[in-house]
Amino acid sequence: MTEGRASFPIEPWALTEVGLDHASLAVHESVFSLANGHIGMRGSFEEGEPVAVPGTYLNGFYEQRPLPYAEVGYGFPEQGQTVVNVTDGKLIRLLVKDSPLDLNYGEIIDHRRTLDLRGGVLRRATEWRSPGGRTVRITSTRLVSLVRRSVAAIQYQVELIDDLGDLYVSLQSDLLANETAGQSTVDGDPRAAAALAEPLECELAAGRGRRAVLVHRTKRSRLRVAAGMDHLIEIPDTSTEDLEASGDLARYALAARIPPHGVLTLTKFLAYGWSSRRSAPAVRDQVEGALATAKLAGFDRLLREQRELLDQHWEDADVEIEGDDELQQAVRVGMFHLLQAGLRGERQPIPAKGLTGPGYDGHTFWDTETYVLPVLTYTAPQAARDALRWRHSILDKARERARVLGMQGAAFPWRTIRGEETSGYWPAGTAAFHINADIADAVVRYFNATLDDDFDRDFGTELLVETARLWASLGHFDTEHGFRIDGVTGPDEYTAVVDNNVYTNLMAQRNLREAAAAVRRQPDVAGRLEVSEDEVETWLRAASLMAVPYDTRRGVHMQSDGFTHHEEWDFENTPRSDYPLLLHYPYFDIYRKQVTKQADLVMALHLRGDAFTLEEKIADFAYYEARTTRDSSLSASQQAVVAAETGHLQLAYDYWAEVALTDLQNLHLNSGHGLHIASLAGAWTVAVAGFGGMRDHNGQLAFAPRLPPRITRLCFRMVYRGRKLTVTVEPARATYRLVDGDPLDIRHHGQQVTIDHEDVVLDIPKPPDVEPVSQPPGCEPRRRTRSRSTPAVRPSAKDSERLS
Repeated sequence: MTEGRASFPIEPWALTEVGLDHASLAVHESVFSLANGHIGMRGSFEEGEPVAVPGTYLNGFYEQRPLPYAEVGYGFPEQGQTVVNVTDGKLIRLLVKDSPLDLNYGEIIDHRRTLDLRGGVLRRATEWRSPGGRTVRITSTRLVSLVRRSVAAIQYQVELIDDLGDLYVSLQSDLLANETAGQSTVDGDPRAAAALAEPLECELAAGRGRRAVLVHRTKRSRLRVAAGMDHLIEIPDTSTEDLEASGDLARYALAARIPPHGVLTLTKFLAYGWSSRRSAPAVRDQVEGALATAKLAGFDRLLREQRELLDQHWEDADVEIEGDDELQQAVRVGMFHLLQAGLRGERQPIPAKGLTGPGYDGHTFWDTETYVLPVLTYTAPQAARDALRWRHSILDKARERARVLGMQGAAFPWRTIRGEETSGYWPAGTAAFHINADIADAVVRYFNATLDDDFDRDFGTELLVETARLWASLGHFDTEHGFRIDGVTGPDEYTAVVDNNVYTNLMAQRNLREAAAAVRRQPDVAGRLEVSEDEVETWLRAASLMAVPYDTRRGVHMQSDGFTHHEEWDFENTPRSDYPLLLHYPYFDIYRKQVTKQADLVMALHLRGDAFTLEEKIADFAYYEARTTRDSSLSASQQAVVAAETGHLQLAYDYWAEVALTDLQNLHLNSGHGLHIASLAGAWTVAVAGFGGMRDHNGQLAFAPRLPPRITRLCFRMVYRGRKLTVTVEPARATYRLVDGDPLDIRHHGQQVTIDHEDVVLDIPKPPDVEPVSQPPGCEPRRRTRSRSTPAVRPSAKDSERLS
């Protein structure tokens, strides 16, 4: 699929498409997606054409596929999992006299679509003249309810705006399973195409009046899905209607006569549910119940509920930016999609693409815990809790995986939908054991930010114990180097299967210490899990002796043992067209050179910043900045945070723009496969942890804010231990204020401060004086000043970077 660079007018609370840009069709379908964590609907047109990837997705609903290997090996996963494009309920086809409304034909007089970030809806207005000369205005409002988990709705209006007499129109409102449009856009992945080839088998089709329900089941995973629709109509003149439901299609058909300037309104209510256990009649009844209550409430009430929920969310979580309107818009769009990805997941994973497209087969990675959950923890903590409860729900599968690998505790999967490991490439899959510590880190952050003792007792402590047990069995004590963890892959997938990756070791160190603290808080849980004093002593000893490689000659930490002694990559003679490197050079060559795909050691400087001095951070950042290609969209946000901390404020600002605009400007040329949810989360992280300097090490909330030159004011809101906190940063001072809740102790640039309901205004010290840093040639931050019609400097293989 060839994707263009998207372009949107700058607005503070909306994202608008003006005119129809065929080159950006797939990207716009992604950015105009609506979701709630359970249902996801791409922004394809109601009429079904033109379309790139029409997808409708249900979180956790997948089909299995075999994972073939040229040479099998012990412990290789045998089955893959792929998200299924389920029954499409968005379709409302319009026939204007004898011409189907298709924006590829006729004349588009005016067209715009708007994602309303306050209302939580997608609005569309199209004025179109048919090949036969009749002119209509189509307006629609689409909603996926953030309040009612199973419900979506569309209000579709047809207005006759010419004076050529009465117009006969036909509307066909469909439920369509096994949709084939757009399947060829999954580039070069025959396994995904095979999995998507009619994966659903019809079990039940029923219709009555204006309501219909289809129930299907996947062929291999044997999951059952039900989709239902019901309708309300307002007709200015005469009409006829009909309903049919059979096999893969249910259709409500309406024919009507519209007088000049008359308006026909069709309101379509949708409901979805799936189950691995319930019968076809049971899931049908679930959907019919949701439809009945949604129709009873009415479309206006659904809109009102959506607005009220989002009003409260923005009051608790908004980020205000003065000095860069484009960045303001982008950060809010990212936060909106982040909320959509996780709010109503309710013990389901948060995929790397959310529910906005089929990229990565719909899999969940460490992105969730390391990028997404830090944002949700401080803006929508219940969603973070639910995501961690999903991790707990797959704990038995992780324990079994550890046993297969000959380890104790739990080994969480590198990529999955249901909980099994589905990565068929060991170096960039199972060997990346740091996912265990990433999950533990998210557990600790959530507990420290909420003091949720019920979660700690029922879920968190068990997750910490089982992940700690993995590290105790994966590593070993060495008389010369302390506690070593060998044969692992850190975040940098260009340096695979190494010894003592610093990020992995330091995150494991925190995991071990926090597990020891948790079992002391929860002795009953420790007893149930048979945690002995000797085991805890081993954890603490391993943590205290954790190996952290350091190059004394160069004065920097080694990303892993011997990394700084590897041969340098020849960046000067690497053509810009050869990025990403993994698509142009053999892995054996990449693995043995000093080149990093993404922030690794630099990420440790952020997430384990308590383990480094400022001087070490300055030296380490400069060293690895010159060797990082950013062939992953996960990198720029972490580099931005550390750049801000080490005094490189303009560089941090440049990276912030890259992070926030990754999808809006399609910087990696693959946003049509779905949004980069971790990058969208990173836009918040750069604002709050980068320029706000927020850290949460050891349960102590701290800030060290500084602004880049262009930004005149940054204000962000967050929730912490039941309190609502507002932080306002200006060039010379920061203001802290509690909106509600008891007084709170924080640190401001190292100074202990108590904040309450009155403004606390503190001076901001100057940043450290540092030498400029450089990136490899061709790997500089992507600049927004480049014309949006110009292709990006280099494409990214983001959809190829995680091999399966």
